[in-house]
Amino acid sequence: MAYWLLKSEPAKYSWDRMVGDGRTHWDGVRNHQAANNMRAMRQGDRAFFYHSNEGKEIVGIVEIVRPFYPDPGDQSGKFGLIDVAPVAPVAKTVGLTEMKGIPELAGMSLLRQSRLSVCPVSDAEWRIICQMAEIAA
Repeated sequence: MAYWLLKSEPAKYSWDRMVGDGRTHWDGVRNHQAANNMRAMRQGDRAFFYHSNEGKEIVGIVEIVRPFYPDPGDQSGKFGLIDVAPVAPVAKTVGLTEMKGIPELAGMSLLRQSRLSVCPVSDAEWRIICQMAEIAA
């Protein structure tokens, strides 16, 4: 299983809406590196759900329930979608400032490439953040 981080502005699509919907497609990604990260995802992979702009914190965990497929709204054929479903909220949100204070997370994509909306998360980063969030890894 691989781990990821998906960013969403809560005003556009919040964790509460994700939970209410029960499943959604992750669309609108038009950055090539983020799209390549989505192509690498497999069914069953897990991702942190991160509220960007407002809050700037990890609020939950989702599972990839359908891997990369073509985005019908993309005429170029270069970009696609994934489907995700909520797994669980975190017991304690983990903020960006808090993550920046952990030396073991210094290489994390979220901290190095702050504008990237779909980021890989290493096994070690996943364990550290789960511990910070007070949830099982």
